[in-house]
Amino acid sequence: MEIITDIAALRTRLQREPSIALVPTMGNLHEGHLSLVRIAQQNAGCTVVSIFVNRLQFAPHEDFDRYPRTQANDCQLLQKLGVDIVFLPDEKTLYPVSQEFQLLLPPLADTLEGAFRPGFFRGVAIVVLKLFNIVQPQLALFGKKDYQQLHIVRNMVQQLNLPIDIMTGETVRSEDGLALSSRNSYLSGVERQQASHLFRTLLQIKQAIERGHRDFRSLEESAESDLTSHGWQVDYIALQQRETLLPAHASDTDLVILGAARLGQIRLIDNLEISG
Repeated sequence: MEIITDIAALRTRLQREPSIALVPTMGNLHEGHLSLVRIAQQNAGCTVVSIFVNRLQFAPHEDFDRYPRTQANDCQLLQKLGVDIVFLPDEKTLYPVSQEFQLLLPPLADTLEGAFRPGFFRGVAIVVLKLFNIVQPQLALFGKKDYQQLHIVRNMVQQLNLPIDIMTGETVRSEDGLALSSRNSYLSGVERQQASHLFRTLLQIKQAIERGHRDFRSLEESAESDLTSHGWQVDYIALQQRETLLPAHASDTDLVILGAARLGQIRLIDNLEISG
C-alpha cells in the first residue's frame, strides 16, 4: 500500500492505472467505510482511499477541531484490506489559496440536512469535485447512511457530465441497529444504550407503511413525539420520494424515511428505504 500526500505525485502514480475506484472519507474508519472499500476493490483494478477532514463542510460551532483523527489506525486497517493507495493530503494541499470559487447547489441542498447545517452540502460538493479532478476515477463509492449527500453527489456527477459511475453501499449497523458513524465515539455509555432508538423509530414507520398506513404526516408527528418523550431533540423526521428527495405523497411507492435528532450534545442521522 502506498501513502501519497502530494497531488502531482498521485497523478503520476495513477497514470498507469486503467481503472480506478475512489472511496472519499474523513478518516476514523469503521466497517461502513471498509465495506465500501471492498466494493471498490471488486470493481476496479486500483482502489484509492482519501482521508481528509474538510473544514468547508463544518459550521463555526461544529466539531471540526475535535473530529476524530486516527490516521495511523486507518492506514493499518486499509493495509490489511490490500488497498492500493491512500491519499492523505493536508489542508494546504487541497486548499492552497482561499476558496473563492464556489458552487451554486440546487434548492434540495437547503432542505433536511441543509436546513440545519447551512453550507454543509456546498462544502461537501467542493471537496468531492476536487477529489474527482485529482484522482479522475472511473467510479466512486458513497454509503447510503448519508442519503441526501449521496443524492446530491450523484446529481452533480450527472449534471456536470463527469465520467464517473457512483456506486453505493448499504448502511452498516451495530447489532442493535445503530448506524455506524465516526461520531458515535462521542456517545457516553448511557447515550450509546439509547442511540438505537432513532433506528427503531424509523423502522416502525417503515413497517406501518408496509402494512398499508398512508397518512405520512401523522407517522412523522408520532415519531417526533416519541423521540422527544425519550429525551431527544428532533431536527426532522421526513418521508420523501426516493428518486427526488421531495416530500412524499400517499400515492408514492418508492420512499425513504430520513431522520436527524440530538441525544444530549450528539447529533445522529439515519434513514430507511421503503417500498410502500
